[in-house]
Amino acid sequence: MSDARTGGEREDRDRRRVTGAVARLPRQVREELTHRLRRNRGAFRADDVQVVERPLLRRAVGASALGNCMEWFDFGVYSYLAATIGKVFFPGASPAAQVISSFATFAAAFVVRPLGGLVFGPLGDRIGRQKVLATTMIMMAAGTFAIGLIPGYATIGIAAPALLLLARMVQGFSTGGEYGGATTFVAEYSPDRRRGFLSSWLDFGTFTGYALGSALVTLLNLSLTDEQMLSWGWRVPFLIAGPLGVIGLYMRLKLEESPAFQQQLDEHEKALAQESAGSEFKDIIGNHWRALLVCMGLVLLYNVTNYMVTGYLPTYQTETLHRSSGSADVLVLVGMVWIVVLITFLGRLSDRVGRRPLYAVAAAAMIVLAVPAFLLIKAHGTWPPVLGVLLLATLLACFAAPSAATLPALFPTAVRYAAMGIGFNIAVAAFGGTTPLVTAALVDITGDDLMPAYYLMLAGAIGLLTVRFLPESAQVPLKGSQPMVGSREERRELITTSRELYALAQERGKARHG
Repeated sequence: MSDARTGGEREDRDRRRVTGAVARLPRQVREELTHRLRRNRGAFRADDVQVVERPLLRRAVGASALGNCMEWFDFGVYSYLAATIGKVFFPGASPAAQVISSFATFAAAFVVRPLGGLVFGPLGDRIGRQKVLATTMIMMAAGTFAIGLIPGYATIGIAAPALLLLARMVQGFSTGGEYGGATTFVAEYSPDRRRGFLSSWLDFGTFTGYALGSALVTLLNLSLTDEQMLSWGWRVPFLIAGPLGVIGLYMRLKLEESPAFQQQLDEHEKALAQESAGSEFKDIIGNHWRALLVCMGLVLLYNVTNYMVTGYLPTYQTETLHRSSGSADVLVLVGMVWIVVLITFLGRLSDRVGRRPLYAVAAAAMIVLAVPAFLLIKAHGTWPPVLGVLLLATLLACFAAPSAATLPALFPTAVRYAAMGIGFNIAVAAFGGTTPLVTAALVDITGDDLMPAYYLMLAGAIGLLTVRFLPESAQVPLKGSQPMVGSREERRELITTSRELYALAQERGKARHG
């Protein structure tokens, strides 16, 4: 009798614990799991839940983040050297025209990014993410390294800017497959509960690379004379990309394919994975156009802010506010370091409170704070400009942290890489990479040095509108993928919780029909 009572009490405790676990699930997770359980006509079994091995997860995140780090090392270097590159490759133009020409070459790389996405995206969905990411890594390293070897205009004339443009287009083409592939790869490797935190390491790599590139240029500017920088100093950061690319390629060749992609092939969907790129694009445009527009809206919000701070702000300070390059470089570098400190904490926060609230609050804050931030940046003294840059950097971190987890969750596994390649790269090409060029031209035409703030306010308004149509994806399994957990204990917990959820769903179904 005592044993029976003990067993009954244990069952009651287990039932209360499971019910508590169900109640603690975020609403969007309960709805998605219930939908899957009804479709499966039963609770999850062990084979229905994917356990991610920690060593593989660490390698996947590390190798993907290194690619982003290298890509943005180049962007940091190019942004900080825009004025110098203008003098080397466009010496006959006025100072303003040199800067605009340099940024036009910078923007040209973004023109071919959608083409890279159109090529590498379908390849990633057909032959696998790992192979494509290894290819984009070596192309990116080769393009960056080549810039450091191009002779200046004084040596080979018009061929110099032509070769610079070619190298930038190689970079842009490879980058078209890089970010979408890296975010897809890490998202497909990450446990559902921690996808925001783990994916935020990609953008940790992004801003670490930018900070390292800008720090190197700052050090060179402080150590070398203007003549030395124009002669050979500007080449040093680009030449470093060669060894970095070899290291990154080695790491990516050691990766295994993502669990979601393996699952797709294991479930006899090879015919779908091997379908033509044209039919895949028709599927994306025809069936996923809403998600594509949401993706582009979020990318616009993130990347206009991103390229305003990282691409334009150094030149804005030197050419518009007439500050020394050293002080301008250090100021933006402080902002980049602040983002590196914040970003993984914000990624973890997005797992807890959701992606939508983080985007919405930051977009609204952008509309309110853009003008005050630029007024602070324009102010005299040390601390007002620092505070202005930190305000913009904090908003940028809020957009960057959830992006690598949010964007891949918009699309199912079979088309995820290609859809990311289309949506992300078109938005970046049209709005992100052109931000330094358009903003510099607007300031030059209007004479209003607050034009960058107005541009950010417009991006914030578009972002706020986009968030209204964004489905919450925090802790939710990816579309077309099994639920992902970080340990066998988590799998047991999810299976037990699924039984309770399925029982509740059946009871509600009976009540409706009764």
